[in-house]
Amino acid sequence: MDSDKLDALRQRFAGDNERTIHDAGFAAVAAKLFDPKGTRVAPYAGLPTLLDMPFRAVDWSAPDLANLDVALIGVPMDLGVTNRNGSRFGPRAMRAMERVGPYNHVLKTMPGADLKVADIGDVPFRSRFDLATSHEDIEKTIAAIVSAGVTPLSVGGDHSITLPILRAVGRDRPVGMIHVDAHCDTSGPFDGCKFHHGGPFRQAVLDGVLDPERCIQIGIRGSSEYLWEFSFESGMTVIHAEEIPAMGIDAVIAKARAVAGDGPVYVSFDIDSLDPAFAPGTGTPEIGGLTTREAQAILRGLAGIDMVGGDVVEVAPQYDATTNTAHAGAQMLFELLSLVPFTPGRR
Repeated sequence: MDSDKLDALRQRFAGDNERTIHDAGFAAVAAKLFDPKGTRVAPYAGLPTLLDMPFRAVDWSAPDLANLDVALIGVPMDLGVTNRNGSRFGPRAMRAMERVGPYNHVLKTMPGADLKVADIGDVPFRSRFDLATSHEDIEKTIAAIVSAGVTPLSVGGDHSITLPILRAVGRDRPVGMIHVDAHCDTSGPFDGCKFHHGGPFRQAVLDGVLDPERCIQIGIRGSSEYLWEFSFESGMTVIHAEEIPAMGIDAVIAKARAVAGDGPVYVSFDIDSLDPAFAPGTGTPEIGGLTTREAQAILRGLAGIDMVGGDVVEVAPQYDATTNTAHAGAQMLFELLSLVPFTPGRR
């Protein structure tokens, strides 16, 4: 190394300047994280919460959500699964993940500091056995959040939870949806039940809370295509996983933004959209999926959409001894949170 360059580096970064961050943007982030002594809370310390956000206890008999922009909420319910159960443990597993955020270096936002965010616990279920009652509880809880003007980001639980969520966020007008998944989840009834995790979006369209022509489904694959004709017949846009390499991620993002348009849109991320190499801990794994980097790029590319809510679902941690699936789920939740500062009117 050139001696003059080394001397310049020593002058700028050594001695009294060892702790100085010269970049104004980076310095602003550090100022929010570090105390005057130059330390920050250890990622493994304290009580675990979703994305390490502050916990806020809510009395659901008289919910007070004042002064919140975003509510992170667990939905530990997997009564709608058609294969392996266990996603009821998804919220707890994702709360245990550390080193997710707090700074999004691509979107250059620190959502936990830019917004008022809290983990408000879990949906208060009246029954651990009854699917219909559980859906009623989810809808009522999310409706209370929406009525308070707060953006709900939910953690499942199986994908059937998104139907009652859409009923709450789409109550006044149908919303669009950007849906990242291995499965379209627009099938008909199984075993006499139409509210399982394989059909929430068919029902949401029929309920009038989801606009199929503003709905795009990304990463679709597997052997159940014969169940999903409703997606095509209703006008949903479907991008199969096999199409993505030729299209390129930028084209996928552009298509998603075009389909969603300028209206209110919900973002639903099923962890089985990822290839099992990255996320084996899920109930219906499908070979040939997205990488974590592709999924992050897709979500980050949505900055600026009018996102009115979102979810990460189907993390079943007991099928993954590495905890990678829960880690990926927590990261995708952070990517969703990172979109909120860019919603129209928010900036």
